[in-house]
Amino acid sequence: MTVASTRAMLLPVLLAITGSGGSPLADDGTVAGWPEYGGDKGGLRYSPLAQITPDNVDRLEIAWIHRHGDFSNGSATETKTSFSATPILVEDQLVFCTAHNRVVALDPETGAERWSYDPRVRNRHLDGVPSTRVCRGVAYWRDAGAAAPGACASRIFAATLDSELLALDARTGQPCRDFGDEGRVDLRLGIDPAPAWERYPTSPPIVVRDVVVVGSLVADNLRTDAPSGVVKGFDVRTGALRWAWDPAPMTAAGREAASAEPHYRPGTPNVWSIASGDEERGLVFVPTGNAAPDLFGGMRGDLERFSSSTVALDAGTGRVVWTFQTVHHDVWDYDVASQPVLFQLEGVGGGVPAVAQATKMGHVFLLDRLTGAPLYPVEERAVPQGGVPGEKLAPTQPFPTHPAPLHPATLSADDAFGFTFIDRRDCAAKIRRYRYDGIFTPPSLEGSIQYPSSLGGANWGSVAIDPAHGILYVNQTAIPQVVQLLPREQYDRDADTLGQFPDELYPQRGTAYGVKRTTLLSDWGAPCAPTPWGTLTAVDLKSGRVLWRSALGSTRDLAPFPLWFDLGTPNLGGSIVTAGGLVFVGATMDKFIRAFDAQTGDEVWSERLPFTANATPMTYRLRPDGRQYVVIAAGGHAWSESGDALIAFALR
Repeated sequence: MTVASTRAMLLPVLLAITGSGGSPLADDGTVAGWPEYGGDKGGLRYSPLAQITPDNVDRLEIAWIHRHGDFSNGSATETKTSFSATPILVEDQLVFCTAHNRVVALDPETGAERWSYDPRVRNRHLDGVPSTRVCRGVAYWRDAGAAAPGACASRIFAATLDSELLALDARTGQPCRDFGDEGRVDLRLGIDPAPAWERYPTSPPIVVRDVVVVGSLVADNLRTDAPSGVVKGFDVRTGALRWAWDPAPMTAAGREAASAEPHYRPGTPNVWSIASGDEERGLVFVPTGNAAPDLFGGMRGDLERFSSSTVALDAGTGRVVWTFQTVHHDVWDYDVASQPVLFQLEGVGGGVPAVAQATKMGHVFLLDRLTGAPLYPVEERAVPQGGVPGEKLAPTQPFPTHPAPLHPATLSADDAFGFTFIDRRDCAAKIRRYRYDGIFTPPSLEGSIQYPSSLGGANWGSVAIDPAHGILYVNQTAIPQVVQLLPREQYDRDADTLGQFPDELYPQRGTAYGVKRTTLLSDWGAPCAPTPWGTLTAVDLKSGRVLWRSALGSTRDLAPFPLWFDLGTPNLGGSIVTAGGLVFVGATMDKFIRAFDAQTGDEVWSERLPFTANATPMTYRLRPDGRQYVVIAAGGHAWSESGDALIAFALR
């Protein structure tokens, strides 16, 4: 073989590998979108795209940046925002919401704005909102029976901070006038009067069988008679109420719409996080919060049947099909924050349709999708007792065995972290000072260590599942906090002087106790638990075995140079996994997006961002000869500067 013939054979291969000379990139031309918040209605967070691989990921470059400008770092007139949305790709456009609920559509290959709609909620009834404003995403529906693509034949649904459900024409962004009142439905009907900031949606609606379903955040630990946690389903065409599910015993079977909105019971568990849907079976899966308040349960009465649970609802009627409780009598704020993820794998639970439910405790429960029964044994284990007067603790809690708990199980003075022996000694003394009997140590008057904290474990980022290899990926936080109940008289008398940043103080009105909660830090400001403080973990779903665990995040942006260490950080946001063998994730307290080799856990790429990326990325490819894009929102969080950057990466 001559040199010339060898060169002729190798040149196309080299061009394909490098992507130079205008030749196609080396892959099979697979095209895929991202039509739902979690990739699909089941929240799998998986893409079949394989153009970007561990071998070429270092060639990723910024393809475009869109700055929407709709954010605030907090002022006398506006609340701090977090841009945590995951866009969806529908009708050849990216659609997302800002923290002020402006809905925006972009060209997916250039980032240029196609349309936007501003419901103008920022000055409406939101004075005094105590938390960071956020909108995590929107939902899409197309009328399969429409004869032609007329006005509102396809719709974007978004829920606002002033508790309205919007329906917009997916092509133009204009309100669908036939939906509710000129494109809006009031979500507060039937709810006891309360400041608007006590109850409002932050997560995307979901559409299943022509019903759009929406839940709401309810402010934590303020009062026993908190606004109802009712979940509602509306007709996608008219906005008429189809059903309402109020998670209380008297409405356990759900409630179909009546001629007038009923009154919903205060204090019931809410659904603030992301729901999932099974279109084929007509099911909606909702993760529930706590009955009010979170950290003392002595006054809840009969409101706990659906607390801290995964609940399957009939999408047509709202009736309960099954429920699985992840925490009994939850007094730790261990509400179910993660989207239930729907999957079906040969060799996992006999291959039945399944649900993976991650929790703040570091537990992942694998459940039968049709019945809610665990696919593998769940053990009821004895847990610490001896709560405060008036409390009635559950004697046992459910622990999964497949996979086993993924969060560290113990914390002792010997485990105390310190950058030096001085702050390590400080942390060891603090760990000895407070009560700690392991996970589920109840809140106490002297102060109890809670580990995992109410941040998790896993949070609303949930998990990603690779169905081709049967691997689950979950990012978690591992930092301790201290919860101290304060007698009512002391709290009411001394609340103004009881704490300072980063302490949290809550009144829990209607109970005998207020509460003080704070992260357990050394005097130098470092968490007292051993590192890593944030992790990304891969789990083989067939065996239940942990395949690898990698630190997620660094101290950069938290500490001055040269104190930049890969110790992991607390994280909020989720990961995605691709057929190219990569896990993409932001989520951390430093300003990076990262890619990990899905098989080994090695960090193979990172990119510096203008703000922290406390969101879940997404990916898509529009044409067989086009580029695969990875997109993430970088817009800060409560712990970092707010921003407004939506950033797309692709291979150069």
